[in-house]
Amino acid sequence: MTSFDSMWGSILDVGQDTNTRGYRRFAWSDADLTLREWFRGSAEARGMSYEEDRNGNLWAWWLPPGWTGEPTGAFVTGSHLDSVPDGGAFDGPLGVVSAFAAVDIVRERGVVPTIPVAVAAFSDEEGARFGVACVGSQLVTGALGADRARGLRDNDGVTLAEAMTRAGRKPEHLGVDEAMLNRIGVYVELHVEQGRALDLVDRPIAVASSIWPHGRWEFVFDGAANHAGTTRLADRRDPMLAFASSVHAARSAAARHEAVATFGKVLVSPNGANAIPSRIRAWLDARAADEETLTALVEQISREAGGFASSDDVDLHVTVESVTPIVEFPEGPRARLQRALTRLGDVPVLPTQAGHDAGILSAKVPTAMLFVRNPTGVSHSPEEHAETADCHVGAEALADVMTEWVG
Repeated sequence: MTSFDSMWGSILDVGQDTNTRGYRRFAWSDADLTLREWFRGSAEARGMSYEEDRNGNLWAWWLPPGWTGEPTGAFVTGSHLDSVPDGGAFDGPLGVVSAFAAVDIVRERGVVPTIPVAVAAFSDEEGARFGVACVGSQLVTGALGADRARGLRDNDGVTLAEAMTRAGRKPEHLGVDEAMLNRIGVYVELHVEQGRALDLVDRPIAVASSIWPHGRWEFVFDGAANHAGTTRLADRRDPMLAFASSVHAARSAAARHEAVATFGKVLVSPNGANAIPSRIRAWLDARAADEETLTALVEQISREAGGFASSDDVDLHVTVESVTPIVEFPEGPRARLQRALTRLGDVPVLPTQAGHDAGILSAKVPTAMLFVRNPTGVSHSPEEHAETADCHVGAEALADVMTEWVG
């Protein structure tokens, strides 16, 4: 699997922090722009035409001989190239590298495609910089409005529009892209597993059945800044107390609903060691097996947080940033994947609690997913891992699916 190993090695140091060994490949950062150039070079090295669409998503096209006009009914595969703060190497890039490797394998088999093939890398899937996940795929489908997207800000106050402009792009072009959607016949995303289900059953590959509904909510606790040493406890309006209580309550509520809830990002103002905070901004990530449970969970967390805030004379404002409904991957593409992978024997079919571009695109085009075993079960961390042999199996499996679809 020379092409996979070569490509994988060529991006391993891009955006990697030398201290944590984690990756910081945030949207429109230098690392992101480097990976975009890598994608372009990978496409051109294969004679594939390269394109960056109006929303910053990347496309590499392999057209059938004699094809004229716009691609339609294409077999599209890929993932994303950005990361969470100090994320692992595999989440996203594994799918893009495997997609290019699958093209190489299919060509080596002598298969001539009868429909267009594309490798895609969707922009800002993690939402690590601007706070909203799957920006590229949400924009192209209309799930995220262009005006709202342009106004998203990072922690330094830089808007998405400003970041794109600095990168030489034109944010005024953001928005729904029906022409691009019309090119897609099916989107198959390969992704490292973000759990240990495959390791526990000793299988290298799985097919996705569904994605849990999930979302992000911003909780703003407003109190009053004051001196940490001279202010009596009785005179304080400390928002940290209500926030801390809310974190514990969210964990308990999630357990009761057999769901998950996490406050993973927190901004403290004025953030001084000897100052009582005036404001806590915290983001809740919540996921559940069904939408009714997710709604009930977030309502309970918000209600209990409001009670803590009231008790501490603190104001609370909760804002919905994004909510993605449950995704049931359609039986047709899923069965076709399983049929293409019969040589691997019993291929598990598993749900996932993690969000993906395939989930966003599923509202507009047929989608399916493949997972590659992660023996650590760890993701969004430098400890995320997949064995090289399993990565090779994943690329071969994706090539099998591509061959079945386009040959």
